[in-house]
Amino acid sequence: MSLLAYLIRRILITVPLLLLVTLLGFVITYLIPADPLAMVLSERAMANPQIVQAYRERWGLDKPPHERYLTYIGNLIRGDLGESIVTQQSVSADIARYFPATVELAVTATLIAVALGVPLGVIAAVKRETLLDHLARIASLIGVCVPVFWLGLLALSLFYYRLQWMPGPGRVNARLDLPPVVTGLLTVDSILAGRGDVLASALHHLMLPALVLGAYSMSLITRIVRSAMIEVLQQDYIRTARAKGLVERVVVMRHALRNAALPAVTAIGLAFGNLMAGAVMTETVFAWPGIGRYAVESATKLDFAPIMGVTLLVAVIYIGINFVVDVSYALLNPRVRLS
Repeated sequence: MSLLAYLIRRILITVPLLLLVTLLGFVITYLIPADPLAMVLSERAMANPQIVQAYRERWGLDKPPHERYLTYIGNLIRGDLGESIVTQQSVSADIARYFPATVELAVTATLIAVALGVPLGVIAAVKRETLLDHLARIASLIGVCVPVFWLGLLALSLFYYRLQWMPGPGRVNARLDLPPVVTGLLTVDSILAGRGDVLASALHHLMLPALVLGAYSMSLITRIVRSAMIEVLQQDYIRTARAKGLVERVVVMRHALRNAALPAVTAIGLAFGNLMAGAVMTETVFAWPGIGRYAVESATKLDFAPIMGVTLLVAVIYIGINFVVDVSYALLNPRVRLS
């Protein structure tokens, strides 16, 4: 199957999958026994039936559930994600404002997780049953088990309050004038504007939340790479390569790591998806103005349209990442066929 045919097939599968996501999201939101207007209107306004009725008509809350769902799907087909009751703006505009901050955080966390997790997994496999292996396994086990919000609070308490090595919550020093928004990625926009002071502050603020967010993924990648490398290093062709007198570094990096890369690619892809979707706790702890924090604030106020918008966005990200992982499989291993 060609790449184009495979892409068309995946898109055709994606449509009913996204419809199912919208239906589940709508049912879950509808079953919550609370009134969204009670979250945004004052008690005095809620006591006025005319105000309440006007709000219900404006946001379509007076319509039966099936009609509201069909209206939402009709608007979604036209590219309209709806309007937030809280911000009074379109969900598309809100997501465009918050999403770059999450991308910046998730990409940095993924780079840290890969840069540390892959070498640590390789070293643990090569130095199997040594002190280095035991330390790597203990560190990865702790990283997988520790909750992100607890690790974030611990990191803030230690590196910000006590040692004062890291800046506090937020994305940049509040006293700095921000560069013009081009991409929404503060590090990129500061480079484009030639603002070294903003770039330094943005990287400084980014480091701690990215380390906390990437800790779980780094541990997961370490464990998967270690297991895959141990299995590959026991294969006959590795023994043959060593018997030919190849340098151990060449055997490990060229022959073993390449064949152990398939499970690692899957882990990295899923880790990035988890980071995009699971940045909620990290963004809340570090007051990071990203899509996770936007989703939490929308959920606490039962703001239907943003909840559905973020849910769809996360679903699309997961589907896209799975597609990239599948294509990467075929590129890394010619025996794998797209089907």
